[in-house]
Amino acid sequence: MKAIIRREVINYLKRPLFWIAIVIVTFGIFQQLSPYLSIHYITSEEVVKSDDPETVVEGEVFEGYIPSSEEKHRELWDKSIQESLVTEFGMEKNEATEVINEMRPMEIKEACQYLEEQYGYHNAYYAWEDTEYHKGTMDEINSYLKSKLEDRPFSYYFSRKFADFTGLFMGFVATILLAVLFMQDMRKNTYELLHTKPVSATQYIIGKVTGGFLIILIILGILNLVFWAASIICTSGNGFEIRLTDFLLATCLYVLPNMLMIVSVYTIVALLFKNPLPAVPLLVLYMIYSNMGGRNAEGVYGYYGRPLAIMVRFPAMFFDVAPPPLAMVNQLSLLIASAGIILIGIQLWRRRRI
Repeated sequence: MKAIIRREVINYLKRPLFWIAIVIVTFGIFQQLSPYLSIHYITSEEVVKSDDPETVVEGEVFEGYIPSSEEKHRELWDKSIQESLVTEFGMEKNEATEVINEMRPMEIKEACQYLEEQYGYHNAYYAWEDTEYHKGTMDEINSYLKSKLEDRPFSYYFSRKFADFTGLFMGFVATILLAVLFMQDMRKNTYELLHTKPVSATQYIIGKVTGGFLIILIILGILNLVFWAASIICTSGNGFEIRLTDFLLATCLYVLPNMLMIVSVYTIVALLFKNPLPAVPLLVLYMIYSNMGGRNAEGVYGYYGRPLAIMVRFPAMFFDVAPPPLAMVNQLSLLIASAGIILIGIQLWRRRRI
């Protein structure tokens, strides 16, 4: 088995495709993560950009946006509604002010219903959503950064975004690279020849799976070191704490189980069809399924994860990143399912030898 593993790893390291894949995936991930590396404390010499909207549904701190506090949120909503009453409903400014004052004791849903019933204003709640984030001042942005970085290091948040895009890019890269791994045993009757060799089913299947998984581990190890170093260099002037352990933990929890599942799927497909290529469209569809959003119990659309998904996405704003519900249950399920697929592959190989 060691010989099989060694052969697979050495063969890959000799292939230009392997190194090209590392360059491409590194560049792709960096393109997605580089804006987060620009996050920093604002100095008095800097000017916060003002050409973007004052309020948005979602906004990142590197764009100058911060979450609106409850009090600030209501203040911004009141201002938005007052402007709409004047510009869209033809009210005088003092009349609009009176309407706003009447609604101050009301909860937001009650106020929206009041506007709809009394004035035919049907989109008031959309205005509430549009004021979730607002352009922060220098003091507001710095205070927000300080509060977030007091609880956890910068690398805690950054490593989760890293795991998000690494899992996405590595899913496609692994789909291409692993095709090469299994193709070499399917050419020139090598598949039939292997059945005549003194190699047990367990040795062969575990050797192939381990070889493929080690190749992915090498790439992930390089990516972890590259982006750990990049985050240190890019944030060196900010005093942000960067931990390599955050990167490694995020990779182990949110990427490795997914990669093992991809290797396992390739193994069983290659054995069933004596060709790994049918696994390519299957895995592409699998990744599309894993990346799909949905609606929660309250009917709100978003990314909540799917059963046996091979991607764990972190679509929230940088300082609000959190895994989807039941993410760890899903990752554990992937490990169990992968083990089951590998055992099926071993049994299938044994039967074909007989």
